Amino acid sequence: MLAFLEACPGIGIFVSGVILLTVTTILYTEQLATLHQMLPLAFAGACLSDHFGFYIGRWFGPKFHHTAFAKKRAVILQKGEGFILKYGIFAIIFGRLMTAIRSLVPLMVGVSGTSRLKFTLTDIVACSVWTAGLGLLVVGLDTILP
Repeated sequence: MLAFLEACPGIGIFVSGVILLTVTTILYTEQLATLHQMLPLAFAGACLSDHFGFYIGRWFGPKFHHTAFAKKRAVILQKGEGFILKYGIFAIIFGRLMTAIRSLVPLMVGVSGTSRLKFTLTDIVACSVWTAGLGLLVVGLDTILP
């Protein structure tokens, strides 16, 4: 649920990835859950959230920029659009790894008209890399925490 919330358009701006990392690390270090239990759920939450944002972007399309949400966050959205234009499809992978724009990139990719198959395949790779990084961070934090 935290993986979904931190990347969900609108909500993700307020829910930090640090919360997910902290909860996951506590569950792991206290042996309340294993990585084999948590990481597939984090992957699923990340993919679902990214696809939710992507399809909202496809649904709104260009009229998204005229919404109150977009007008209030114009600076952040401009950064996200610039990132997508500069890096193309790699923006999906990079965007998943950058907390500041994680919830906005799928939305903007959807607005850009990227094909569903291209987004889905790239997002699976991006969420896999992100999930592996989460696992490595949790194990790394477990080894340095007393």
